[in-house]
Amino acid sequence: MGAEVQDFEPVIAALRARLDEAAGYLRIEEQQQRRDVLEAEMADPDLWNDQDRGRRVQKDLAAVAEDLELHADLLSRLEDAETLSEMAKEEGDDSLEEEIDEATAELSVRFDALELRSLFSGQYDEGDAVCHVQSGAGGTDAQDWAEILLRMYSRWADRRGFHLEVESVSEGTEAGISSAEFVVRGRYAFGLLQGERGVHRLVRISPFNKEAKRQTAFASLQVVPFFDEIADEVDIDESDLRIDTYRSSGAGGQHVNVTDSAVRITHLPTGIVTSCQNERSQHQNKDKAMQMLAARLLDLERQKRDAEIAQIGGEKRDVDFGSQIRSYVLQPYQMVKDLRTEHEVGDVASVLDGDLDNFMESYLRWARSSSVG
Repeated sequence: MGAEVQDFEPVIAALRARLDEAAGYLRIEEQQQRRDVLEAEMADPDLWNDQDRGRRVQKDLAAVAEDLELHADLLSRLEDAETLSEMAKEEGDDSLEEEIDEATAELSVRFDALELRSLFSGQYDEGDAVCHVQSGAGGTDAQDWAEILLRMYSRWADRRGFHLEVESVSEGTEAGISSAEFVVRGRYAFGLLQGERGVHRLVRISPFNKEAKRQTAFASLQVVPFFDEIADEVDIDESDLRIDTYRSSGAGGQHVNVTDSAVRITHLPTGIVTSCQNERSQHQNKDKAMQMLAARLLDLERQKRDAEIAQIGGEKRDVDFGSQIRSYVLQPYQMVKDLRTEHEVGDVASVLDGDLDNFMESYLRWARSSSVG
């Protein structure tokens, strides 16, 4: 008589349910149809006559193919585990248990990572992001802190395989930076970064204070969706703009060219300023600065709509940037704590080195539960 074999059916049934859920939030049926449409577009010999359209179709097809391959791989792995489980049960062979255990455990880990995708529901979550770091209260420490934040997001982007482009940098008076604008390109860049919007607070022994006193410094991050084409929803009247050209400083290091072609655009009705000094020509810098202005104006409209809806609903909500969202404490103890989600980490160095995924995921889960509640 065969050995008593562990019953894996409940574990496999639970994984099968998670796969069905994944097919829903990955929109697998819709993606299969979309792949056919995009492949037909890619086969169009005139596609690359419009370079922007060609790049967009190529990018969309790559994203669709990635999701379909991911789902197919999970399905294949689950079916393999099911087959092994059935064999072990039929033959009373407990020697396969370790292999089945490993296969189901790995699938569970993959689903844990994938389920983050179910938390993205916003119209622009899948796209790129325009970010603006601004030093706040705290003098030189705040300007140093703004530069540390810029480096933190650069490291985070590298870890995820995203591309971060620094568009403009204003140097600090003694150290660090006064502000910087950058674009993060990567799938779900905006969806992940949206929870970083707000005021970030640093507490440490100041390297700029001769008496080695503890100093608190503030810097803010603004994040809006980026559009490769100026969004149709935004109507920008050229007469509302003041456009200045200037010689870019070298504050961005290798990121920024030192030329006379840097462009700063001020939107007079709102006071929003965007600038770009990273492109090869003044024309390209102006185009990029206009793209970033469109993104900021669209986000301003979104905030107004949200405020109106909140007022109608009788809710009192702070605008997310302008209120402190996270504290980074290096002295008298080590702790990074998000004040909305209560997520906290004792290893400050790893967070400042770009280990932000857990903060971003906890924010998305918190935002989902808040909206449901």
